[in-house]
Amino acid sequence: MPFFEKRNNTWYARISWYDVRGARHNKSKQGFPTKRLAQVWATEMDMAKNHNAISYRDPLFSEYFKEWAETYKIPKTSANTHNRYRHIYGKIVEYFGNAKIGKVTRRQYQQFINAYGANHSRSTMQKVHGTIRSCITDAMSEGIINKNFTDMINLVWNEANTRTIEYLNVSEIRELVTKLETDIKPTYVSRYLIIAAIYTGMRFGELLALTWSDIDFTKHTIKISKSYDYAGHQTKEPKTKSSNRVIRVSENMLVVLNALRDNHTTRVFAKKDDDYITSTAVNKTLRKYVHKKGYHFHSLRHSHVALLLYKGVPLYAISKRLGHSDMSITARKYAYLIDELKQQSDDKIEAILSSI
Repeated sequence: MPFFEKRNNTWYARISWYDVRGARHNKSKQGFPTKRLAQVWATEMDMAKNHNAISYRDPLFSEYFKEWAETYKIPKTSANTHNRYRHIYGKIVEYFGNAKIGKVTRRQYQQFINAYGANHSRSTMQKVHGTIRSCITDAMSEGIINKNFTDMINLVWNEANTRTIEYLNVSEIRELVTKLETDIKPTYVSRYLIIAAIYTGMRFGELLALTWSDIDFTKHTIKISKSYDYAGHQTKEPKTKSSNRVIRVSENMLVVLNALRDNHTTRVFAKKDDDYITSTAVNKTLRKYVHKKGYHFHSLRHSHVALLLYKGVPLYAISKRLGHSDMSITARKYAYLIDELKQQSDDKIEAILSSI
């Protein structure tokens, strides 16, 4: 039964319940101008309790995030991702201090996004907000809070800090491949790795972990089932479950890669001493052949997507090839490419209609 009491001209309300272990818990609130409002609150809390939407726990926002990340996220992610969760935890501590998670409002969270976004790129803000939103959604599921303060947030970012992704057009890709293949030797492993990235769109870690047994030279396929984590110095499962995939490749690429067998290594892109190539070394090689500002190894993946889109490959097939769990991820990530192709298509449509 709820308890009500008048204190200094306002009303106090308290509800009690027992958890699964038989321990008694209370939740109370005071300052209601009338007993009727106190009763309404008590009724709402009683219903929320029965639907597991109320909790006796009221942790700090920062501590709940830390516990959530360490329990559900960090154990199955790469060292780089670990660092991202720790960084976000630090920012929550810095901005929200000792604020209880149940006391944080949507307005306060929007102010945090405004402040942090003023000096960070769009992709950074998408990751930060997406991570915190996932945490708060879980907090609601656990009954820690009954409102999601990350709902209907306007994402803010600094356009000057948002790097424009450079990619190569079809003629530039052909030119780059020709340059890379000219006088190529098995000792030039970085060149081979760049060629493979152009032809496959594979991530850097996926290419580093690739072994000869993953390549079927008869069926012209590559099985992607692992990735090398440079920060953690270990080979692990790919980024997501959907990253486990088999992709078709061209015979031309396989003929070029086959020369690397002369290095007598288990991994395809290993140096002769079986050591791993660094991204710094690969980007240094790439800059010798591509002189676009901001172009780096991951840009090769964007160039691969641009090529396939230009040639009319359906977005669904591209999404599966890239290892995305959902086609909407591909559409969102490469929206700028899709928009450019739409403009080209619109120009063609207008030209066709004008010729009638």
